[in-house]
Amino acid sequence: MDRRRGRIAFVAAVGTAAALGLAACGSDSDSTGGTQLTWYINPDGGGSDPNGGGQAQLAKECTAASDGAYDIGIELLPNEATDQRQQLLRRLASNDTGVDIMSIDPVFVAEFAEAGYLAEVPAEIQSDLREDSVDPALESAMWKDTMYAAPFWANTQLLWYRKSVAREAGLDMTKPVTWEQVIEAAEATDTEIGVQASPYEGYVAWINALVEGSGGAVVTNPGADGPDLEFGLETEAGANATQIIKDIADKNVAGPAMGSTNETTTLDMFQNDQAGFMVNWIYVYATLKGGDSKAAQDLGWARYPQTVAGEQSKPPLGGIEMGVNAASENENVAWDAVECLTSKKGQTDYMLGSGNPAARKSVYDNPEIKKQFPMAELIRYSLDTGAPRPLTQYYGDVSAGIQEEYSPPGSVDPDSTPRETTSLLEAVLRGDALL
Repeated sequence: MDRRRGRIAFVAAVGTAAALGLAACGSDSDSTGGTQLTWYINPDGGGSDPNGGGQAQLAKECTAASDGAYDIGIELLPNEATDQRQQLLRRLASNDTGVDIMSIDPVFVAEFAEAGYLAEVPAEIQSDLREDSVDPALESAMWKDTMYAAPFWANTQLLWYRKSVAREAGLDMTKPVTWEQVIEAAEATDTEIGVQASPYEGYVAWINALVEGSGGAVVTNPGADGPDLEFGLETEAGANATQIIKDIADKNVAGPAMGSTNETTTLDMFQNDQAGFMVNWIYVYATLKGGDSKAAQDLGWARYPQTVAGEQSKPPLGGIEMGVNAASENENVAWDAVECLTSKKGQTDYMLGSGNPAARKSVYDNPEIKKQFPMAELIRYSLDTGAPRPLTQYYGDVSAGIQEEYSPPGSVDPDSTPRETTSLLEAVLRGDALL
């Protein structure tokens, strides 16, 4: 099916989608008779949902809306982003034509594109996505001035807090707060701060946000070859970021097991009244508002803390970019499906069903979105002004090196850790050291 016919089939089908019902998807799907597409998705149904959660539901809806043009089946990737990367790389490197569409962590788009594994996004899809997507998600979809992925959903972190704790500490949460203020508030109220500091990707996201929030960058020349890659950790911004981690660890305000915290343990700390403050992704809201009414009434949210007073914070960026395998035998049809999956309606339905924030800015004007997410405007603003992690084809090495040198968090020192991390990364990228 050529692209023009695909457009016509999709548009004609939208008005009759409700009457068609939902076609099944996955390995046990009932074929529509159209082109069979396989979409490799990250688990978004709690990791145990055999049907894949919200992305599987969206696949059913777009299959129905295609009026028989295609049938999207889903395959689940592992839970962790690094494991997802490994599985996809093995398939892509072997020119596996059984992969058509992929849900990709934003940090891996550059690596996949540099290797020639991703098909370029067609121009007719690009224009709409460029106009409506939040800036960091769009930036993460690009590699060397070419768009290789379609922003699907984006994620940001907010500062979640207990109103009673902030009030006791004398913090005015209607104004921007700094990490220093949050640390002092936790000390004054004998509560903790939930952060992610295990040696994993979430820790790197925190470190990057701290550096970016101080006006710096972990990688200062994205796109350079490995030996030429330059780092911005040995700077004032890098020292400021490292000092915040050190202060939290030294003052023991992240709990006794700071070096083993992740999103889940952080949420547990907050739910169990250990933490008065927490930085975490938007998905936690559904859990927190579903608790007892007293806790829900005490829940507040605010912009991510500032690294430096007076300088706008740069919250971490997460989410999923959608790519098409360059070796797919169904590339044109796959992009037809991606156009439906990443449409305004698709992203709205997905956000309402999964709780994961849309990458399209216009979604946040939807009354149902505002009702389900009372902080919708803050989410959109936080997404649009956040900071992606370093956009480099060597991101896997950069991330692993940072995790190694910044762990455990109690050992970091602004006078030495940035320098030692830079030395390790440079040696690894020259081929003189191994991680």
